[in-house]
Amino acid sequence: MIISASRRTDIPAYYSEWLFNRIKEGYVCVRNPMNIHQISRISLKPDVVDGIVFWTKNPFPMLNRLDELKEYMYYFQFTITAYGNDVEKNLPSKKEVIIPTFQKLSKMLGSERVIWRYDPIFLSEKYSVECHRKTFEYIARRLQGYTKKCVISFLDLYRNTRNNTQSLEIRPLESKKMKEIAEQLSVIAKKYGIILESCSEEINLEECGVQHGHCIDNILFEQLLGCKLTTGKDKNQRKECGCFSSIDIGMYNTCKNYCVYCYANYSQTTVTKNFNLHNPESSLLSGEILLEDKVNDRKMSSCRECQLSMFDI
Repeated sequence: MIISASRRTDIPAYYSEWLFNRIKEGYVCVRNPMNIHQISRISLKPDVVDGIVFWTKNPFPMLNRLDELKEYMYYFQFTITAYGNDVEKNLPSKKEVIIPTFQKLSKMLGSERVIWRYDPIFLSEKYSVECHRKTFEYIARRLQGYTKKCVISFLDLYRNTRNNTQSLEIRPLESKKMKEIAEQLSVIAKKYGIILESCSEEINLEECGVQHGHCIDNILFEQLLGCKLTTGKDKNQRKECGCFSSIDIGMYNTCKNYCVYCYANYSQTTVTKNFNLHNPESSLLSGEILLEDKVNDRKMSSCRECQLSMFDI
């Protein structure tokens, strides 16, 4: 099985000590977002975990402990955008901290295992098409040789996202404008030897040089592992999503990046409350297992097909 760590929060930035404790213990507990008293105990043992995908805007806290993941195959989805602290409120300097961290991580793991995310893209008076073009080229130039792929997507205005972004006066994005942006970014990416893919986009951008991507990518894992995986498409994601099946070990309303466009945080007050309940020694990301909770062991098995088939002989 593939572990997603995590679409719901930035585990590398804020919960890396907890993560390494869970790796050492060999399991993690995750509350069902739709039924908080239903908990899944998920094995993290190397014999059933085929790979881990880390989603982050700042994996710096993990860099000195990556040797503790030596029994696992993993890669990073590393987000670097054009936005400042008016949008991504709690991030350190991209020029001085984030981009050098990306470069260092790539040197440690290899450029194919650190994927650059430039998403979500939205337009406003401050963040214009020209702003995105210039910033994207600046980042691409500095990441040249440090990554092989960049993933883009356009902002989806969920209810909480719409409320949180009102002050930014975001402009509507029509298909024509999306294609214009995609085409400009594609030209820049190609200039620096970077493949450009889209994430969960209904619009077809192939004519702009952008392919539909797979953020949870079993094809990449097969290349890294040297064997086939039997995982299928993730049925819990939107139909436009190309991701393969995975188990997410994160929790909503726990990310302290405080990005105003975030769909995973509904309330900053709730984030603060959940963060204050965090215990690095707990099996849960936030809080402890209660008497009224029901804990079930998630059925886990490896999806690797490492045996030779008759066609390989």
